Amino acid sequence: MSVLPVLRRSPRVSSDPTMRQRFARASALDFAGLAALTAAALLFLMPIYVMVMAGFKSGVQADAAHMWELPKSLNPEGLRTAWETLGPNFRNSLVIVVPATVITSLIGALVGYVFSKLPFRGSNVAFGALLMGMFIPYQVVLVPLVRFLVSIGLYGTIPGLVLVHCIYGIPIATLIFRNYYAGLPHEIIEAGQIDGASHWTIFRRLMLPLSLPGFVVCGIFQFTNQWNDFIFGITVLPDPTKQPITVALNNLSGNFSVQWNTVMAGALVAAVPTALVYVLLGRFFVRGLAAGSVK
Repeated sequence: MSVLPVLRRSPRVSSDPTMRQRFARASALDFAGLAALTAAALLFLMPIYVMVMAGFKSGVQADAAHMWELPKSLNPEGLRTAWETLGPNFRNSLVIVVPATVITSLIGALVGYVFSKLPFRGSNVAFGALLMGMFIPYQVVLVPLVRFLVSIGLYGTIPGLVLVHCIYGIPIATLIFRNYYAGLPHEIIEAGQIDGASHWTIFRRLMLPLSLPGFVVCGIFQFTNQWNDFIFGITVLPDPTKQPITVALNNLSGNFSVQWNTVMAGALVAAVPTALVYVLLGRFFVRGLAAGSVK
């Protein structure tokens, strides 16, 4: 609770010049902080405003000169054209991202449980080596990645891209679940062992039901990163009919002219799933981050 209302009612504030100066300084800092946050919010929302306004304009109104103006009338032409073009790729992204997010989260939960509750000799070294995968640039592995997918017959297929996303998502998923499980009491494991449960049973029957906040945090991270992926999508899937929506969105721009209403409407369509994920799961996301923050 703020102390400013208490200071306003206190007779000591009006009689003590030092207190009045402190109160004025605190009010000025609060106002400056609010103004800075408001300016940052407006700056952040400017691209969204342009994207939404241009997406509901006609092709003539959505040029660079009139991009900031409000639409004279709502025109769904750009949105309709964008969906007709990007609809199949939108479904491709769902088919790619949803299984990859679920599989990566489950693998990360299992590996994070092992590192947090079942330490072994060299586990810290193995965990550090696993985390190194988070810092390897995508461009470095493209050639060996393509050769590997060709050798197993998955290059140019949607399951091949799902496999790539799963492998690259395991390090961050393991980190999230390791930190989350480290905050859970070890007595849960001991109670299961006393009842004769195996480690797999303890993980499946005891740990997983307690892991909803961890799954939400990991799911949001994985879904967002994999949905917004471009380089793996265009490298692994050269066939335009199989590519995700981010790659198809790049192809909306023509070589000689750009229909900005269609491009902005397509960007709006591509941004809706991630926005819905954050809106629907935002409170669980904060809870999950706080649950793993101590460790």
